[in-house]
Amino acid sequence: MCGIVGFTGSEQAAPILLDGLKRLEYRGYDSAGIAVTNDNQINTIKASGQLVNLINKASDSDVSGLCGIGHTRWATHGAPTDTNAHPHISNDRMFAVVHNGIIENYAELRDELIEKGYHFDSETDTEVVVHLLEYYYKGNMRKALIKTVSKLEGSYALGVICSDFPDEIYTAKLGSPLIIGVGVGENFFASDATALISHTKNVIYLEDGEISRITPDKVEVFDCTSATINKTVSRIVWNIESAEKGGYEHFMLKEIMEQPKALESTIKPNIRDGKVNFDGLNDLKSNIKDFTKIVITACGSAYHAGCVGRYVIEELCRLPVQTELASELRYRNPIIDEHTLLIAISQSGETADTIAAMKECKNRGATVLSIVNVVGSTISKLSDFVIYTWAGPEIAVATTKGYITQIAILDMLALWFADNLNLIDEKLYTDLISDIHTLPERVQRALDLNPHITSLAKKCSSNNSIFFIGRNIDYAVCMEGSLKLKEISYIQSESYAAGELKHGTIALIDDSSLVVAASCQEQLFDKMMSNIKEVKTRGANVLAVALEHNSRIYKEADNVLVVPSTNPLLVAIPEIVPLQLFSYYIAKERGCDIDKPKNLAKSVTVE
Repeated sequence: MCGIVGFTGSEQAAPILLDGLKRLEYRGYDSAGIAVTNDNQINTIKASGQLVNLINKASDSDVSGLCGIGHTRWATHGAPTDTNAHPHISNDRMFAVVHNGIIENYAELRDELIEKGYHFDSETDTEVVVHLLEYYYKGNMRKALIKTVSKLEGSYALGVICSDFPDEIYTAKLGSPLIIGVGVGENFFASDATALISHTKNVIYLEDGEISRITPDKVEVFDCTSATINKTVSRIVWNIESAEKGGYEHFMLKEIMEQPKALESTIKPNIRDGKVNFDGLNDLKSNIKDFTKIVITACGSAYHAGCVGRYVIEELCRLPVQTELASELRYRNPIIDEHTLLIAISQSGETADTIAAMKECKNRGATVLSIVNVVGSTISKLSDFVIYTWAGPEIAVATTKGYITQIAILDMLALWFADNLNLIDEKLYTDLISDIHTLPERVQRALDLNPHITSLAKKCSSNNSIFFIGRNIDYAVCMEGSLKLKEISYIQSESYAAGELKHGTIALIDDSSLVVAASCQEQLFDKMMSNIKEVKTRGANVLAVALEHNSRIYKEADNVLVVPSTNPLLVAIPEIVPLQLFSYYIAKERGCDIDKPKNLAKSVTVE
């Protein structure tokens, strides 16, 4: 949520800032703005709505200058208006600030600053930061920033410019993502590497509590005592083409089509000589028998991946597995101790609720293993062990390749656990390794098997309510399929365990209902056929999702999405693909903003 970017160098800052903000649009926003220093003055332009409004304003204004900061805002405190948009300016117009996060004690600070004579223009929590800077500034920018952040409670990634130092940017980080881009004669900061990749692949990851001073020729990092910290410069391994559409109409469609490659990139490094081998888990192997249960925690689609993982881990390892929404786990009094393995899943590695749940469980003695896509992210750093998914950058808000690579890691992790616990025979292990190797081609086949999906989506796009039903792993897939549909097409969509139909849900079924019936668990197929007959009897139109060799499904279903035959433990990965495409084409038919659905953000870094 929110995106921030900054630049200082020898080029005009405004075009670079606007380009960076454009690359951060996928994070979600409802207003945007930039501030640029020029001749010891700070000039700002802000606009509510889409970024194009800001770009048009900038083209009609003089925002020349070689140093500046920019922001795309997701409204939390105050409506999405020009006044509430960032950057915010101090009363003396010496400071401008952009902020990602939430200042939890802003009301108290606001009252204190008003008593000191400061006036507030916006309703935001962020504006207290810029007035605190003005209050504490006595000519030393570093000291003023250290004193300011010492007063803040909550989370923040801050970018600050001061008219006294027209080519310098200061940043501060606590609980929100922030990286520094290192160039030649120019330097940057941003909330996401996507904003920087067209300019530099060399980055510095800031840790919580660290502050930086950025000039065109130098980056300095220091702590809250002003002591210098030596930081390592890391190299981003993906290129700008990965963050561009490459001829596709939408990022989401591009990322759906990239899934075979993303799977291959995730699977190959972790299977060597016919065995699952996770680098960095050797220390976990030595105490794996001490765990009495596994808890999987995540939010959104990552939680749905965890629901799939629960079935696979329990089946292969015979260990009790709980799946917990991180937003609920963090506020419970969970039964967690030193015999608990917590698996935290997050695409961005910055999900606020997941971070809070991890901290709560670590305080109770749990060992934490995370599955993330972003190297150097907060979740990866907080974990005892980390496994990366290598899905590459994912720009569309609705995750696709992030989700299936998370499941692939969970599938391999289940095998790794079972092997190290001596709970799996050699033949089953070998067969599953072979099946995992074939997942990329099975996903490609799932993409190819359903050429009728566009016409099917056109027929279904007028439905205002859709039900998804399934059993076992199929039910977990339904949860994700339903979420995909609702978040990009805005159709009311709900998923249910098929066995629960008679316990209330069937009261909603009539001749206007579309029911998507996931039927890829062959051992439960007869049960699903009974459920399909139940909803058909009440007039529903049924769209089934079934394995390609299954001819029986056509006797009851009105339409069928086909999935390549796959081991039932692994079927969730190819099974979700036609549902992703179905959601995409329905949303396209309805004219929705597919890559940037309303009210949604890619990375939820605040509650």
